[in-house]
Amino acid sequence: MTQQPGKVTMATDGHIAVITVDNQAKRNAYSPDMMDQLATHLTTFDEDDGLWVAVLCSAGEHTTGGLDMPKFFGPDATWKGVPEDKVDPFGLGRRTDKPVVAVVQGITFTVGIEIALAADIVVAADTARFAQIESRRGIAPLGGAHFRYLARTGWGNAMYHLMLCDEFDAERALELGFVQEVVPYGRHIDRALELARAICKNAPLGLRATKRAARSYLEAAERAAIAEIPAIRAQVFASEDFKEGIQSFVERREANFQGR
Repeated sequence: MTQQPGKVTMATDGHIAVITVDNQAKRNAYSPDMMDQLATHLTTFDEDDGLWVAVLCSAGEHTTGGLDMPKFFGPDATWKGVPEDKVDPFGLGRRTDKPVVAVVQGITFTVGIEIALAADIVVAADTARFAQIESRRGIAPLGGAHFRYLARTGWGNAMYHLMLCDEFDAERALELGFVQEVVPYGRHIDRALELARAICKNAPLGLRATKRAARSYLEAAERAAIAEIPAIRAQVFASEDFKEGIQSFVERREANFQGR
């Protein structure tokens, strides 16, 4: 039987757009096509005046194990990045002024954290497990973790998790400010929809103006941090450790880094 490729779908519930990532056979790992689909749905949401709030969730037990790394970073990589005319799921390019509620559960690694932190409110199931593990694979976070960890939790906590590349649970994520609520698994998507419906009771233009104004407070620092991403790429992608990290991922073994 041919395995079905992962997909990202969008359904509507009144003024709410429900965007669902589904690649359960691979723990919802993102392919380049899935990332493009996500950006397309977020753009559709942003441009539809009848849609006021988005709920971004993942099917099954896990949010995501991360990227399908060889397709993004290997010699046969096909992803070219988010086009400038589409809403960037990482909030590094075009953004939406509309409210976005993210939902996480189970394995929520690397880009799963970064996409959630680019949203406005995050609801976590009590099963959620987080880890920013790019540096275990010879690369570095490229989706905003290098500055959003700082914005949410301060230098020491940010460096603790970015440098250890450790795993932490939903209660720790709540303590850090990465998530705003922790609910029992099975209630996580329903709770996000409840919040979205409550948000829809408020004036949408007022909410968008509030989000836009709040973001303006952070934008100067964020622009500087985003401008560093090409230098991060240049430094790590040219290294022997990068090649070793990708190879160890393909071979499913621990990497042996040499610092060069």
